[in-house]
Amino acid sequence: MLRLLALLFALVALTVPSPARPDAADIAAAARGVVRVVIMGTDGERVFPVSHGTGFAISSTRIVTNAHVIREAMQDDTLRIAIVPPDGDGADYGRIVSVSAGKDLAIIELTGSLRLPALTVAGTGAADGEEVSAVGYPMNVDRAQGLDLSDLFRPQPAVKSRGFVSGTRPSRDFDTVLHTAPIARGNSGGPLLDGCGRIIGVNSFGTTSDDGSDAEFSFAISNRELIPFLKQAGIEPAVNAMPCRSMAQLDAAERERLETEQAAARARMAQRAEGDRERRDRAQLEAQLSVMEDRENAMALAGLLLLLSASAGSAAWNFRNEEDGGKKLRIAGAVAAVAVVAALAVWFTRPGIDAIDRRVAEAMTEGETGDAGTGTTINAQAANLTCTIQPDRSRIVGQPPEDLDFDWRPEGCVNGRTQYGFAEGRWTRLFVPNDEDTVSVNSFDPDTRVFRTDRYPLSQTAMAKAREARAAFTAPACGVENAARQLGEMQTGVVALLPEQPNERLVYTCGPKGS
Repeated sequence: MLRLLALLFALVALTVPSPARPDAADIAAAARGVVRVVIMGTDGERVFPVSHGTGFAISSTRIVTNAHVIREAMQDDTLRIAIVPPDGDGADYGRIVSVSAGKDLAIIELTGSLRLPALTVAGTGAADGEEVSAVGYPMNVDRAQGLDLSDLFRPQPAVKSRGFVSGTRPSRDFDTVLHTAPIARGNSGGPLLDGCGRIIGVNSFGTTSDDGSDAEFSFAISNRELIPFLKQAGIEPAVNAMPCRSMAQLDAAERERLETEQAAARARMAQRAEGDRERRDRAQLEAQLSVMEDRENAMALAGLLLLLSASAGSAAWNFRNEEDGGKKLRIAGAVAAVAVVAALAVWFTRPGIDAIDRRVAEAMTEGETGDAGTGTTINAQAANLTCTIQPDRSRIVGQPPEDLDFDWRPEGCVNGRTQYGFAEGRWTRLFVPNDEDTVSVNSFDPDTRVFRTDRYPLSQTAMAKAREARAAFTAPACGVENAARQLGEMQTGVVALLPEQPNERLVYTCGPKGS
């Protein structure tokens, strides 16, 4: 009985969808915008850290952290706030622009040239049992590494830890997410992320054991507090409420979709072949009857013409002995001759047996209606299109995108100004921006009219290499001879620097503008 119950529970568990596991690439991408927040003091000769915590970029110049992380800087105007990124050459200073002591939230604005990749806020609440990741700069890790005070001002990767959501509950007059991802002193103000690297809370504090050491449960201020706080400060964060799917899940779904389409195409072809067989059989029968009828009619006509020729010949013979029969003789002779020639012409031009095959072929050609609705490729000529995002085929990590206009020309010119490269059977264009640490690879299939963007978030170091490789060539303009193949070869240097798979994929289907 117990074994039967265990088997039953196991079968039920298999039918229940499990939350997406954190994708290491997504967490690493989000961690690019997680910073160390250091409160600095000075004695006039040297600069020293007073305390530190964690923060994360909600825009390229705005940092979210806990209010208690910057409390000392709010109370002492001689102290400064340093923002130390996880990668790059140095730190930046920040100033406080908004604080909610009751919600334990604060916003810091960068005052220098540092720019950070903004994180995306999850548009749905955390689900019980969902696997999550905490990212930050715990002090116990710093101590274990033997870091000294000066190391706090040096860019270092943030520490990532995993756990599970244990529930949501109000705490200290605000909503929190209770979870088991290990955090410690220094993690305060860092993000709690879902499986796609989206913010579901701001880590604030943890439970402690009797001896004061860090224990297993932690609290993060939920998005129900974070989003209103940001909007009150005039910040509209990027919010994404779409289901979290891994690239492996997306690829599997795309393979299944293609297999379904191919199976449907094979079924259509089989159905059409069966219809063609029936139509050919009918055409064959009709052609046989038609040809036999035409042959019989021609033979009968030839016989009548021969009979007419014989009658005219007989009349001519009789007219030869009459006194005035010369004229009649000539007329009758001419009729006889013409009738013989016509009979021979009708006989030799009557349709042969091979006419059956020709008439069947003509009937089959006349009956063709094209491939409308059979899923075959679309006319791949110039087209002025509107492309619409397909959420079921996309992995959207950031803000869901809007529709886009796409004016395509057969030589690979887009919107009259951007040349696409052609290599390995694909039309692509690489974009390596200076204001964002993400490389985008756009591709377009003119046959199916599918436009796709693969986005690769990189560290500052990796992005610098990508920018260097991109600066090594100048993309040819639209209209330049052989521009597509030249650009296809030029882009390979940047492609070689990209990770194996993207972090985000946007798939659009395109149709005539205004349709």
